Amino acid sequence: MKVSIVGAYNSKFGAFVKRDRETGEVEDLKSFYELLTEAGAGAIADAGLEAKDIDAIWVGSCSPSLFVNQEHVGPLALEIDPQGLLFKPTTRTEGACATSSLAIYNAAYAVASGRFKNVLAIGVEKMNTLNTAGVTHALSCCSYWPEEGNKGMTFPGLFAELGKAYQEKEELSPEQLRIMLAHVSALNYRNGIQNPLAHFGPGSIPDINKLTTAEAILNLPESGKGSNPMIAPPLRLHDCSLITDGAAAVVLTSSDNAKASFKHAVELSGIGHVTDRMMLKERIGRLHELRATRHAVDLALKEAGATVDDLDLAEVHDCFTINQLLCVEAIGLSESGRAGYDFMSGKYDPDSDCPINLSGGLKSKGHPVGATGASMHALAYKQLVGEPIGVAAKGNPEVAMTVNIGGSGVTNCVSVMRRLK
Repeated sequence: MKVSIVGAYNSKFGAFVKRDRETGEVEDLKSFYELLTEAGAGAIADAGLEAKDIDAIWVGSCSPSLFVNQEHVGPLALEIDPQGLLFKPTTRTEGACATSSLAIYNAAYAVASGRFKNVLAIGVEKMNTLNTAGVTHALSCCSYWPEEGNKGMTFPGLFAELGKAYQEKEELSPEQLRIMLAHVSALNYRNGIQNPLAHFGPGSIPDINKLTTAEAILNLPESGKGSNPMIAPPLRLHDCSLITDGAAAVVLTSSDNAKASFKHAVELSGIGHVTDRMMLKERIGRLHELRATRHAVDLALKEAGATVDDLDLAEVHDCFTINQLLCVEAIGLSESGRAGYDFMSGKYDPDSDCPINLSGGLKSKGHPVGATGASMHALAYKQLVGEPIGVAAKGNPEVAMTVNIGGSGVTNCVSVMRRLK
């Protein structure tokens, strides 16, 4: 049985706190609970359903115990409509930054089994309750703690290792790689400032409009106001995604029911869910590529009966700019070692055959880790049904791909989405 998305919602992404600079005390402007219920209610409404029509709920949240001191988050979805959802089963998923893609996949499997008719999948994360050190620790718990997180290896550090391996394999100078990565950042900023839901969206910060070219990013100083300091060589500040609060959700049903009963339907035509070794040391020698992601892409395309040439747009996991290069090579849109040159040539700009990250990606839209996968699916859905949020893909797009990765290339979730109606 095939499964389709029939409704989607993405909250505004941002830093929804007010922090006292002297005391460090935080005032919550939009809570974890508000984000969760907003997204869930929004997706149900977008599908034209009522809460009572939902048979089960999956909630993806990566690290709520560390970010907001909350575990057991699945049942909180009932607060969307306590009467309409009372006694409905709820389940939480976790898979680092791929957490809510797993929520969607498990919801899809439940529909495909015939157990449930209409299922809701939500992704949510509230990260800005913690300071930078606290966020770094929380995310480090998604690495192999005994030898990575506990030894001070951060995620910028982990992805820097991928960057070094790629640079060495492709025989790039530090300056060549820096230029390539600046082009990736600039594209995401250009797209993001047109997305009203993006963390770095229109009017978000005064200087974001000045960072929409690679030249502008390359000319930033390494220290002082408006700088672009090195975080973990070769990654600089503007190579890193944002610390973001937000939520997104989708409603799924069988494709047969979707075609018969809903205004819009986008089928999950193919799913690739692949896991690699968690310990980075076990992948030495192949850090220059996302081999597991490539395998997930192959599985998703095969199940969908599609090829790379069929893709009209893709949302990929640019937690760090180097990963955006690796993702488009794993998809097969760029040949190995050529992604940076392709970004420099404008191959993935909005008017291209397969634009990348029209949303602004994690770099500009934001990266509330537990919500990112659901956001990718929700915004790709909106593109395919003719209701794009922000920059629109050209023409009348029919097929999209989402590439969502948890950990340092560990949990790989790839979806091929095809418009049905």
